[in-house]
Amino acid sequence: FVNGKFCKNPNLTVADDFFFQGLNIPQSTDNKVRSLITGVDVNKMPGLNTLGVSVARIDFAPNGVNPPHFHPRSSEILMCMEGELYVGFVLSNAFENRFITKVLKPGDLFAFPLGMIHFQLNIGKTPAVAFASFGSQNPGLITVGNAVFGANPPIGPEVLIKAFQLDKKTIDYLQSQLWFNNRI
Repeated sequence: FVNGKFCKNPNLTVADDFFFQGLNIPQSTDNKVRSLITGVDVNKMPGLNTLGVSVARIDFAPNGVNPPHFHPRSSEILMCMEGELYVGFVLSNAFENRFITKVLKPGDLFAFPLGMIHFQLNIGKTPAVAFASFGSQNPGLITVGNAVFGANPPIGPEVLIKAFQLDKKTIDYLQSQLWFNNRI
């Protein structure tokens, strides 16, 4: 095992281990968040094992969002290819949770440091496309709302009431929602 994956005998590797096609194909954004991520990591492209890289295509409908999330094993650099994206991340508690943000146009790059909660929102009137590169063969993805309010089994409301300073009715409502996973 290396990073949780079996290393394939190099004598048995084939070109398809190092090949993926389809990132040029737009994906449907007809969902709750109006975005869809096509990720290519070691699970979809075995040849990435031990290389420390992976990529993703993110399609956005107008007003589509890639909700607040973080990658526990990687930093990310995002390139806006089409449209106009409002992006940002929140620094850690040690830096007073300062919010770092920018509007990206085609050709612009923005970096998200390892483990920082970040998002992207299409603020344009047309669809947007971005490509993300990660410094890990398996960056992982934890979408904050899904993890907190869609946990299975649910996190006890007494914890969430105190943590978010909300009433039980609001917590019950948030936990009753179907939290969408926008990654394929």
